[in-house]
Amino acid sequence: MKGQRKFFIGLSILIGLSMALASCAAPQTVEIIKTVEVEKVVTQEVEVEVEKIVTQEVEVEKIVEVEAGSFTTPHPILSDLRVRQAIAYCSNRPEMIASVYPWLPEDQQANLLMDTNIPRVSWAAYYGDEVQKYPFDPEKGMALLDEAGWTSPDGDIRTNPDGERLSLKFTTTSAEFRKTWAAVFEAQMLNCGIEVLRLHAPGSWWFGSSTGLRRRDFELGAYAWVGETDPKGQTLYACNQIPFPENGWAGQNYMGWCNQTASDSINAANNSLIRDERIASYKTFQIEFAKDMISLPVFQRAEGNAAVKELVNFKPSPTEYYSWNSYEWERTDGGDTLVLALSQEPASMWTVIESAAVQRVVNWLVAEQAYSQVGYDFQSRLAELSTVESGLASNNDVEVKEGDPVVDFSGTPVDADGNLLTLVPGLKVKNTAGEEVEYESGAVTMKQLVVTYKWQPNLKWSDGEPVKAADFELGYKTDCDPTSGAVDYSICQSIQSVDFTSDTEYTVTYKPGYQAALYFLPPIGIYPSHQVLSDGRKLADVPASEWGALPEIAETPLGVGPYILKNWEKGVKMELEANPYYWKGPLKIQKIVVIFIPDTQQAVAQLLTGEVDVIGSETLGAGPEVQTCLDNQDKLQVLIEPSATWEHIDFNIFIP
Repeated sequence: MKGQRKFFIGLSILIGLSMALASCAAPQTVEIIKTVEVEKVVTQEVEVEVEKIVTQEVEVEKIVEVEAGSFTTPHPILSDLRVRQAIAYCSNRPEMIASVYPWLPEDQQANLLMDTNIPRVSWAAYYGDEVQKYPFDPEKGMALLDEAGWTSPDGDIRTNPDGERLSLKFTTTSAEFRKTWAAVFEAQMLNCGIEVLRLHAPGSWWFGSSTGLRRRDFELGAYAWVGETDPKGQTLYACNQIPFPENGWAGQNYMGWCNQTASDSINAANNSLIRDERIASYKTFQIEFAKDMISLPVFQRAEGNAAVKELVNFKPSPTEYYSWNSYEWERTDGGDTLVLALSQEPASMWTVIESAAVQRVVNWLVAEQAYSQVGYDFQSRLAELSTVESGLASNNDVEVKEGDPVVDFSGTPVDADGNLLTLVPGLKVKNTAGEEVEYESGAVTMKQLVVTYKWQPNLKWSDGEPVKAADFELGYKTDCDPTSGAVDYSICQSIQSVDFTSDTEYTVTYKPGYQAALYFLPPIGIYPSHQVLSDGRKLADVPASEWGALPEIAETPLGVGPYILKNWEKGVKMELEANPYYWKGPLKIQKIVVIFIPDTQQAVAQLLTGEVDVIGSETLGAGPEVQTCLDNQDKLQVLIEPSATWEHIDFNIFIP
């Protein structure tokens, strides 16, 4: 699971993380969707040859009370598909991209364009002829507006037969990045006779828990989704994920969009174990998504990574942290030390309470992960991918009766009050045919997953102690403890039983109905059960509620990764040395020093002088410092790629 990146700070995590795993724990990839506010990116001024551009800087603090039963009235403008499609055709997205990434060549700028909600390089993407495309075509856009009754006889702002202006409020954050491309968008709309009134709201309001997006307080709204290796999407687009006052504003379908075909397809795509079936479902969904033009993909963000030319095997990926393959790093100049620059210091090395990108970068060095996610797919690392095809998983037919523990039709293991589900009359579940049925009485046949997760046989902790079954048992005990501080326990709550069969594998029997698409990823990680703490206690005996305060967990954890965190000078640096017990063997780089440089310009300056060897995307970002790196490619290797994070404009098609 890809966590937050530094230059995409101000995240508002709108749904729960899965069971968070620390140290060598396997990161979970259940539905984790984040909205993003940019801290530091290009702030190039954009010149537009139009007037009447109204920009409002707002500080919105008031929570608007909304009556029950609201958001059922179609928006007088945006509920018309022709208007939404017209906005898409009137949007010159290449021009918006050029306004914020002037240092990118045109061909690379073109790679940032999206036609659906899934980046082109993803295994789930479908960009075939059935997907409606929206190239810049203002004439076509204006023709659609004429057809919809919005005309402009005098060439000014369009009006309808009642004399009402075609005027829309456009809300986004106050980040300079968005001010730049939003100004371009506003001018483009004006050229088609659409008046756009920009509101640049504070991120704290726009992404607040009881304001902005969460209360659907917008007409046009721009923000970003942080994409992942797995597209997911249920909470964003399914019909039952539309926030209303009546459901406590639950869900992230802020547009109020209910296309039953799309909803069924996105649900099916996330409740199948077979990738080909998932691809087919995602294809159907993307066709409907583009046709209805409910959310305009503006562009994927660009990400910059830079390193000295002497570093070999530097392979950053948009869906994985650049330290994922640090065991392969070496220097052509014979050196054995690397200096990495981070613009933010990790708060803790325990991933249960810290999910920032800077922590993940260091955690890959110390802990390593059960699997990697390079290039929008999964690869085995510490553990095998336990698929049905590999013979490590079986999906059995079982009879379930009233009172038995189950997971409902949507993959949820608890009710609205957080109580574990049991089969009771009225509960909707999926039968073995994959059909949604409402249980009445007697027995119902459902699918039950039984999965064996096999780990590398020669893993040792960085103190030389072999990994054993007790370490997995401690992982399960701690990470599923409600006092551990994890955000979400849905995977724990979906497990019926675990059999720790050996020092290298365990078998999980999930509750009937659990059909998560990522079932093949290990849900349980490892902790060093043998470790004796400075206070004399064994780690295995310490309550989970105390772990966050343990120096041995938060500051100098044992790991099975390529490096050992030997020293952490707070506010200054972290020093790591090669792990002599690393399972892949000796390393070419013997020492890594992580230094904290809050100012990106300074970090780049030190990269150019040789004081720093690597700056990742979480630090370099996509601002003018990237151009500095590009201007010095005689000294540096600069890797720029489309990010998994993408900007989009949503249309709210219902009003209070």
